[in-house]
Amino acid sequence: MKVLLVGGGTMGSVSPLIAVYEQIKKSKPKAKFLFLGTKDGPECRAVDSYDMDFRSIPAGKLRRYFSWQNLIDPFKLVAAFFKSLVIIFKFKPQVVMIAGSFVGVPVAWAAWCLRVPILIHQQDIIAGLANKLMANTARKITVSFEVSLKDFSPTKTILTGNPVREEFYSCDPDKGRVLFQLKDSLPVLLVVGGGTGAVAVNQVVAQALPELLKFCQVIHITGRGKKVDFNDEDYHQFEFLTNEMREALCAADLAVSRAGMSTLSELIILARATILIPIADSHQEYNARYFQSNNAVVSVSQNSLTKEMFVSLIKEVLFDRNRKSELEANISQMMKVDGAKRVAELLLQISK
Repeated sequence: MKVLLVGGGTMGSVSPLIAVYEQIKKSKPKAKFLFLGTKDGPECRAVDSYDMDFRSIPAGKLRRYFSWQNLIDPFKLVAAFFKSLVIIFKFKPQVVMIAGSFVGVPVAWAAWCLRVPILIHQQDIIAGLANKLMANTARKITVSFEVSLKDFSPTKTILTGNPVREEFYSCDPDKGRVLFQLKDSLPVLLVVGGGTGAVAVNQVVAQALPELLKFCQVIHITGRGKKVDFNDEDYHQFEFLTNEMREALCAADLAVSRAGMSTLSELIILARATILIPIADSHQEYNARYFQSNNAVVSVSQNSLTKEMFVSLIKEVLFDRNRKSELEANISQMMKVDGAKRVAELLLQISK
């Protein structure tokens, strides 16, 4: 059994692929995996601890706005297509899974040409351009939410939920408190700026820290090269977390996050009260709006966010016990929680 997994650029498309890998390995321990991703994304480091090879291909992007890179990226797509043809021909996978990343577009076209069955996974509420471009090549399309079923052909689209890595299904807050040297006397705020960090969120956090640390302790994941110049025994900052991410989420009494679906899915599994700051003018705003309409999160616009508003929101959710409990209960009901198992079973079916 050989499986080709494709995604990258951000951790958002990598996490569900790893979750499906874990599920297949349970039933097919001798299965071989190859992961195709970008050269500079976080995926190479993320898959390094798993039993799969990694190869990079050029990653072009079809932007719907003016950029000089639009003149170069079509050539990257062509180069990636031919490189994908060679990789697929040599590896000979029985099936290809792509998690909605632009790096997957030339791979999907190459796999379709070589008649290798393809499964495409749609994480977010609205279909991304990459998945729209790949939809006709797919044997099956899986979606995280029922509302997304309308975006693809009903004959090949299946509601599965979003695959989440197995480690997130068990949670020990005490382990996280020991790992991050947290105090039992103060609630824990976790701030996650996404796989590549968020400068705007980091700036607001930095401004708010003197007030926040009066009533809570903070774990802050800043993104690589985006360290905040602030030191305090109750402020714990990291540029990037891999295996420790579960402990950070488990230890948190409240999470502040972008609205990427990978992190949101982990918050669903762990039932954490959450404040979302979606990337402005992006698909994340649709994710945040959908969750807020179901009273599962508190969402705030990045453009209107101030230090005062940020501190006020943190206090409001942390210390209103009924509100916090309501958010925890509602977010846990937002999605099917066995997405990895469902997608893995479907992937094995179409590989036959």
